[in-house]
This record gives sequence, structure tokens and C-alpha cells, in this order.
Amino acid sequence: MERAHFFSSQAGRTINAPRQTRSRFGIGDVVRHRLFDFRGVVFDVDPVFANSEEWYESIPEDIRPPRDQPFYHLLAENEESSYVAYVSQGNLVADGKGGPVDHPTVPQLFETYEDGRYRMRRSLTH
Repeated sequence: MERAHFFSSQAGRTINAPRQTRSRFGIGDVVRHRLFDFRGVVFDVDPVFANSEEWYESIPEDIRPPRDQPFYHLLAENEESSYVAYVSQGNLVADGKGGPVDHPTVPQLFETYEDGRYRMRRSLTH
């Protein structure tokens, strides 16, 4: 399989990834975590794990996801707060019926919420 390389500032290293991957979710999709009680809107996608080793090792081994799958950056919310989350594809399910996400950064990145997903601001697309 052909591989590609990209530098991840979050990981502080070069990431080796398949040239083609299939992500289940796209930017603007609203998703929910399978195990934990939070949901969010996707604002970026990594083709494989591209965070720090410390972050990865902090996940308990019995629930640690495989690295070789898409990982999603989410503007996330739970009952208590809003935050940014980094979640593997295997731990997410669609949540288009849950309504808009109440995160303070949503209006900066997205315009409208319709049919279970957000549309990114035109000024941020290319």
C-alpha cells in the first residue's frame, strides 16, 4: 500500500499514513462517543492517529483504540462543559438527531446547522 507522510504539530513528529483512507464522518458532521457521554461537531480529520505518545499512552490499555484508523477533532460538549476532543473513528457514531452542538467556537467555524450537520464558513473553505 502506498504511504504518505505529513508533519503533525500536535504530535511533534512526522506521521506515516496510507495515501488513501476512508473516513466515516466529514467536517461538519455531528457525532456522539460510543463509550462516554459527549457529542460534538467534526472540524478536522487525521487519516491515522496524529497526536502525542503521552496522549495515546494516557488511554487505559483495555479501551485504547488502534492507531491505523481516522481520528477526528471535535468541538465537543457534555452536560458540564465545552471542550476540544480527539477521538478515533471506532469510538464515534452519527448523532444528527441530537440537534446543534452548544460550543462557543461553532459560530467561528460554521455557518448553518441543517439536516444533522453544519456547513463550514465559506471564508474557511478552499
